[in-house]
Formats: sequence, structure tokens, C-alpha cells
Amino acid sequence: MEKESNFVSAVLYLHNAEETARGFLECVCGVLARHFLKYEVVCVNDASDDRTAAEVREFAAEHPGAPVTILHMSYFQGRELAMNAGMDLAIGDFVFEFDVPECDFDPELIFGVYQRALEGYDIVGAHAEGRTRASSGLFYAVYNRFSGSPYKLTTESFRVLSRRAINRVHSMTKTIPFRKAVYANCGLKLDSLPYRPTRECAKDRQDNAFRRGLAVDSLMLFTDIAYKFAFGMTLLMILATVFVAVYAIAVFLTGAPVEGWTTTMLFLAFCFFGVFAVLTIVLKYMTLLIDLTFKKAKYTFESIEKLSR
Repeated sequence: MEKESNFVSAVLYLHNAEETARGFLECVCGVLARHFLKYEVVCVNDASDDRTAAEVREFAAEHPGAPVTILHMSYFQGRELAMNAGMDLAIGDFVFEFDVPECDFDPELIFGVYQRALEGYDIVGAHAEGRTRASSGLFYAVYNRFSGSPYKLTTESFRVLSRRAINRVHSMTKTIPFRKAVYANCGLKLDSLPYRPTRECAKDRQDNAFRRGLAVDSLMLFTDIAYKFAFGMTLLMILATVFVAVYAIAVFLTGAPVEGWTTTMLFLAFCFFGVFAVLTIVLKYMTLLIDLTFKKAKYTFESIEKLSR
């Protein structure tokens, strides 16, 4: 079988993955070795406190021809920042991103995603059918409703990016708070291949806590949901002001008490709540803009450990 001449990189996110790291490396390296002349694997160790790094070293010792590198993060920084670091280190013409180090798919799907990219797509992902969690489903439903993007995001297990896509994304922003949203807005062609998962994947609770905050930031940055909420609250406050004005004039002209005073005051209190809600959104935007503008070093790593010859 003739192998592909394109140099490819595979970036693997690892956090406390001692039970799955070696098996996943065997899966990924096996596919890449069969189909590509040259490849590299970058394992991003996100401050694991178990034997994850040791498992990677043992795999490299058993497979001396596998070009494996471990990027050790200085402390736990979450999947997005850790993968940003790995992507910056990767040098391939095409780069695979593996967010979860578990092979719940046919390994040949990895090469299938690459072949799909050769058909004119700069970013191609793979998503499991029917495995989206309720919280993730709600997030993607809201995001896709208010993002205005023609590409609908979903939970993906891995994806491949062309070097052109990586360069385009880096030219757009120095910091990537939510990779999939930036990819969907880069202006290049995207696609995602569905597959039926063969088993359930373990959940990383520590990373999930980071991703809940990321979900809020992403909705603020990449959708207009906050603007629409603020606009709706503004209209509501205008109507409340008009109502109160008419009410005051009626009391002045008739000189008689009008029923519903308590209800009106409660309604005004709700409107004041709206004012503070709008101010909160504005402050959140300002915080995000400051973070994206001035905090250029979004990740820190401790060392780079090359395990191949």
C-alpha cells in the first residue's frame, strides 16, 4: 500500500489517563504508521498526578520507531489551553486533535477523516451519534441558535486541520478560548463525519468544571444572545417607564387611588433587576476583552520530553 507523503501530527490531550493512554497511543500510532511516511505524536500531559506520563514513556520504549513527544504543562490548565499548547508545538502539514484519549471508534476512521480533508475541507471532525450529554446538547442548541454561523457545532471526539486552517486561525487571534467556535468562524470549509460509538468514554470531572466556565465565555464571545437579552430588557424598561408615566398622570388628574400599586412596584423592581443584568453582561464583555487583549501567554508549560530517536 502506497503511503501518504504529507507529514502529519497528532496532538493528544492527556489528564490522569493512565488506564487508556497506552492503548490509545497504540491505536493512533498504528493507523499513522500504516498510512503515512512521516508523522509525529505530541502528548500534552496536563499536570497528571497518576502514571499517565510513565505509560507514555513505556509505550515509547516498546515502540522505538514511534516519534512521540510529551509536553508537560506547568499545572492543570484545562483541555482548551493544553491543546493550544500542543497545536503550537505540532509542525505537520495536517494536524489531528484528539480531545479524549479513548478509541470508541473504528481506528481507520482516523484515516477516513484525513481523506475527507483531501476532498477540499480544511477542518474535518468525527462525532459520535447519540452520545451527546444533556448539558452539552443544551449548550450546542443555544450556541447554534444564536451564533449565526452556517456550521452547526456538536460534540466531536477528534478532528484534523490543514496547515492553512491553523495559519488562518493564528492570524485571527493570538488566544483561542474555544477552538471549535474559532474554527467555525475562520471562513474555511468544515465537515464532520458521524460514527457509532463502540463503548462509553470516561469523564474528566476536573476538566468538566473548566468547560462549564468556558461554555459561558463562548456564548458571550461567539453569539449574540447577550445582545438580544440586553435589547429585550431595554424594551421592557421603556414600556415600564411609559406605563408608570401614564399611571402617574392618571393619579394626578383623577385624584383617586388606583389599584395595583404593589404590583406596579414589583414590576419596577424587576425592571431595575434588568438594568443590573445588562450591566453585568457589559462587565463580562469588558473582562473577556481585557483577558484576550493583554493576557497573551494563555498557557504555560514546564518541559518538552522527546521520547523518539
